[in-house]
Amino acid sequence: MSFFNKLEEYSSNIAIITEQSKQISYKELLDAADSIGGRIRNRCLVFAVCRNSFESVAGYVGFMRAGAVVALISDTIDNILFANLLEAYKPEYVYLPAEKFGIEINCTTVFSYGSYTLLKTDCKIGYTLHDDLALLLSTSGSTGSQKLVRQSYRNINSNAEAIAQYLEITSIDRSITTMPMSYTYKLSIINSHLLQGASIILTEATLMDRCFWETIRENNTTTFSGVPYVYEMLKKLRFGQMKLPGLKYITQAGGKLSLELSVEFANICEQKGIRFYMMYGQTEATARMSYLPWEYACKKAGSIGIAIPGGEFWLVDEKGNVIEKSDTPGELVYKGDNVTLGYAENCFDLCKDDENGGVLYTGDVAKRDEDGFYYIVGRKKRFLKMFGNRVNLDELEQLIRAEGNDCVCVGTDDNMKIYVTTLDNKDRLRSYITECTGINQSGFTIEHIEKIPRNESGKVLYSALN
Repeated sequence: MSFFNKLEEYSSNIAIITEQSKQISYKELLDAADSIGGRIRNRCLVFAVCRNSFESVAGYVGFMRAGAVVALISDTIDNILFANLLEAYKPEYVYLPAEKFGIEINCTTVFSYGSYTLLKTDCKIGYTLHDDLALLLSTSGSTGSQKLVRQSYRNINSNAEAIAQYLEITSIDRSITTMPMSYTYKLSIINSHLLQGASIILTEATLMDRCFWETIRENNTTTFSGVPYVYEMLKKLRFGQMKLPGLKYITQAGGKLSLELSVEFANICEQKGIRFYMMYGQTEATARMSYLPWEYACKKAGSIGIAIPGGEFWLVDEKGNVIEKSDTPGELVYKGDNVTLGYAENCFDLCKDDENGGVLYTGDVAKRDEDGFYYIVGRKKRFLKMFGNRVNLDELEQLIRAEGNDCVCVGTDDNMKIYVTTLDNKDRLRSYITECTGINQSGFTIEHIEKIPRNESGKVLYSALN
């Protein structure tokens, strides 16, 4: 059973604090959630377009309690890409805010709650949902890929329990949103706090907004989280000089933080009496696979730490042999109950059984020190983290080529380079990429080259472009 069906035990606790500092109890949250979830058929597919709002969280909780399979979609997704997802997955219901009504969906209105509306589509195609399937999340952030990760109830429960255990989350904790709830990192924070009867402060404000910090102080926020880009902003905002008396700990994941920033924030937090947790995860592992205990934040700066409670790591070489020797790079492999069922690319994949068997080959190259702490040293697969969102470079190349531009994408996290052999209008291409993916233009550059370097077999020589 999902922990969502046991939240009544926290009825009198504060579940949600809105942007206007309105406090909503667990009882009020569950009343709203069940009024939404009660309008759908059991074991159906629902597309929920998410934002950091009470209506969005209430819908998510309600659908999970009703036994639906929920696909969480960012409200910033391009309408064309969203339409492609609808066509591929044929959801029975769509739950979305008014701003997304520009998408043409053949449907009827079932229920309205606040700024959100629940729609029933006219999908007539039959497909089967696996009994263990609970949630679908995007694998590649903002490119609108049709490949979604299939998460089970066991995955969600086990990961929320492990996170709550190592972060020592209690019912008096209050976390504030710094990322979209459709992002696996943020969703894991919501889940682990709900599991413990803690509070979640919802805001669309960014760290650059004065009201964000006012909200933290006014509501006695105990924790917040961030991807590397957030920590770059915190440095510019002189986080070390801020007075945030309620803050107990902060966490970092969603990409590798530079060693310089790791050391700087470890020292700042030590001086301020705040616990600093570095973490590592993937959507394919529900959310998180490792954490660096806060006591080692300075001593092991740059490390992703150790496996979460109930999890296990090891390294393998190119032949698949286990690496026993310390400080020897190899592919990082993880085992745990949070390893997801596999992928889906359309509605007919939703009946598939567990394809991973609890083991995930991460595609990341890591090494292990003599104390058993792991360090990421590279990537085996072609992904970048762009301001916390994972971007599949192969899929991005396909988007650009669809516009008639032969291209190659390379780079490092938050610094992508796009090489094109045909380019009529660089500004138009830059705007197209941003509109389709949501990637901020400060994160990539476009350069013209005469010819894409390839080897004798025709494969692109990406190393020649870095």
